Amino acid sequence: MKKVLFYFGHPAQFLFARNTIHELKSKGCEVHILIKSKDVLETLVKESGFLFTNILEEGRRDTTPGIVLGVLKRDWRIFKYIQKTKPQLLIGTDPALAHVGRLRGIPVITTLEDDFEVIPKLAKITYPYTNHILTPNICSVSSKYEHKKLGYNGYMKLAYLHPNYFTPDLSKSPKKDKPCIFVRLAKLTAHHDDNIQGLESSYLDRILSLAGDQFRVIINSEYPLKPEYEHLRYTGSPNDIHHVLAFADLFISDSQSMSVEAAMLGTPSIRYSDFVGRISVLEELEHTYGLTCSIKPPNEELLFQKIEEMLSDGQLKENYQRKREKMLSEKIDVTELLTDLILRYPESLERFK
Repeated sequence: MKKVLFYFGHPAQFLFARNTIHELKSKGCEVHILIKSKDVLETLVKESGFLFTNILEEGRRDTTPGIVLGVLKRDWRIFKYIQKTKPQLLIGTDPALAHVGRLRGIPVITTLEDDFEVIPKLAKITYPYTNHILTPNICSVSSKYEHKKLGYNGYMKLAYLHPNYFTPDLSKSPKKDKPCIFVRLAKLTAHHDDNIQGLESSYLDRILSLAGDQFRVIINSEYPLKPEYEHLRYTGSPNDIHHVLAFADLFISDSQSMSVEAAMLGTPSIRYSDFVGRISVLEELEHTYGLTCSIKPPNEELLFQKIEEMLSDGQLKENYQRKREKMLSEKIDVTELLTDLILRYPESLERFK
């Protein structure tokens, strides 16, 4: 029986592996799940019915010292947990997992879809210690770590939004009495978000003005909104957020992760972020498949012109669904890949050669 440990520090990391965990458990594997407190991560894991341990319930401060202290705490707590449970394989994104795996002599598969140049701090304290870097083919890991790369023709978000695993359910989305604009405001406090500009809450007035009475507006925000906007906040289950996104007619955000999710679902999206032009996955989705649109700040007027243009296109959603079908026809079932990699490890590494 294979003993596997996953560590998740972000909701998207858990969603990436969720279907694989179900598969592993159904095949008799012993699966251990560790998490830290981050956004809706704990709620998602609970609602999936998995047993887990939160090794950083107190969370961490969004400062450089706070981030460093958080890594050190996770190093020590993961080390102690592994001493007791003795897993054979460690899987996750966090540098602490790579550190502990190296110290304990346990293979580590680091899973991510960010380019080395976007996450240099994380990469420099993770890549030297991990055994493998599982990432889409198009993502850069730098030439120094190319020998560790396990590249695949797909995206992390396809592991949970591929039609083999996800079917949009209208009953889990807010009342569909009119077309919907879904707005996401990210906190932008991660280690790679230094000096990154995105959507400002002050833009909501103009978005609401463009929406008028024709469109319903739903807001998903990581920080408090002005009182006059609170009635627009999404208050449903975190597990249902992708149903809302699937039925939205336009998604407006500064979140890289949710912009990729919108593309996986064929939902038209506009991303307003300093990361524009820097992330290979989103560059491919925009320029190869036409599944998202990006605008780099400061360019507020262009942003609102683009919103107005897309809202006036009566065939927009249908066109994006056709583009999604083309993308899906050219990408693999990522959950199948991850499950096979773990079940047959290390023999499964031959697949990547």
